[in-house]
Amino acid sequence: MNTKLINIAALVSAFFGLLTIFAGGSVILDLFGMRELEGNYVPFVVWANFLCGFLYLIASYGFFRRKRWTAALMKFAFWILIAAVIVLLFWIWNGELYENKTIVALSFRILVTVGLMWIARSFKRQIPLDAIL
Repeated sequence: MNTKLINIAALVSAFFGLLTIFAGGSVILDLFGMRELEGNYVPFVVWANFLCGFLYLIASYGFFRRKRWTAALMKFAFWILIAAVIVLLFWIWNGELYENKTIVALSFRILVTVGLMWIARSFKRQIPLDAIL
């Protein structure tokens, strides 16, 4: 795969990871009054995003070094986010409060993760995408 694209993926992964850790950590630890700013946040989704932030940072190293485990790491992040979607759906169906931006942000995060996973699969021998998912 194109070296430039892989380097961009590494930078996106690093930036996304740092941003996610900062935002999630700020809500979890209530830094800078972030809980109040976030409104009706869903704790499981915040924790899932926070964990994925660390996975994105580790994946950034994997992208830079062309490590074969990067795709598996992105697959793990993907399934964590799918679990967060399922929990969010139950949260909504139970009438709990949530913000619409949670759905938008989670959808965006899943798309970014799938994109990174697609790029990372180039480090392995050409494996069909259905084998990764």
